[in-house]
Amino acid sequence: MGKHHHHKLTKMELLRRIIFITLGALLMSVALEIFLVPNNIIDGGIVGISIIVSHLTGLPLGIFLFLLNVPFLIVGYKQIGKTFAISTLYGVTVLSIGTTLLHPVDPLTYSTFLAPVVGGVLLGIGVGLVIRFGGSLDGTEIVAILLSKKMPFSVGEVVMFMNLFILGSAGFVFSWDSAMYSLIAYYIAFKMIDITIEGFDESKSVWIISEEAREIGDAIMSRLGRGVTYLHGEGGFTGGSKRVIFCVITRLEEAKLKSIVQELDPVAFLAVGNIHDVKGGRFKKRDIH
Repeated sequence: MGKHHHHKLTKMELLRRIIFITLGALLMSVALEIFLVPNNIIDGGIVGISIIVSHLTGLPLGIFLFLLNVPFLIVGYKQIGKTFAISTLYGVTVLSIGTTLLHPVDPLTYSTFLAPVVGGVLLGIGVGLVIRFGGSLDGTEIVAILLSKKMPFSVGEVVMFMNLFILGSAGFVFSWDSAMYSLIAYYIAFKMIDITIEGFDESKSVWIISEEAREIGDAIMSRLGRGVTYLHGEGGFTGGSKRVIFCVITRLEEAKLKSIVQELDPVAFLAVGNIHDVKGGRFKKRDIH
């Protein structure tokens, strides 16, 4: 396993990162050029500002996507580190080239319902992939990541405040209909980003009380590869001593864990809860194979 300090990415990790950031940036390009921009629907962030400036100047979107992101990248480079800045630069480059190449392509739909919905979904998955694989596609996210460390707001919330302001300006530049469709697209994208980043990694806490605690604990360690902690409890009614297993798993491991418990002790008490964050200990967010 990788040590805690910053380790160099292996060739495979690097390749994986490049593939997913490329995929994310391309999905965003498609969302923008094929669904959103032709329908005067803007996204938030630098992308939104770029769409507005591109519309006002008549110059290609890709140029602004690139130019407006660079200053934030320089800030990000100092604050958040080299890998992040390079990943972001790469994502932004792919995005700028992607939108430029797709610009001549006809939009798939002029439907005011489909454009924001499909555009929003694709955009959210694209942004989510890039963030999940260590980059960002938007300077405002860099600001948000820095601010969220200092403030009680999540990255998503900070981005949202900034974006309400940017989306509002769409009303003045295009039309208020545009601003409202943009808000719908943006909301959908916002939800999709969260699902893409968190969706597969949500941690859950599990408490199991069982007479077969050892067997269950061993099975969890060997079959799920998760560490377990045994706690000693006392039954409220019986006063008898009980052994409690506590462990943290990801959402995708939940079904397997339940089947292990069911198999070893059908009458075990099992409680599963959502955890917002896990730090320290041996818990590593591992990729699920």
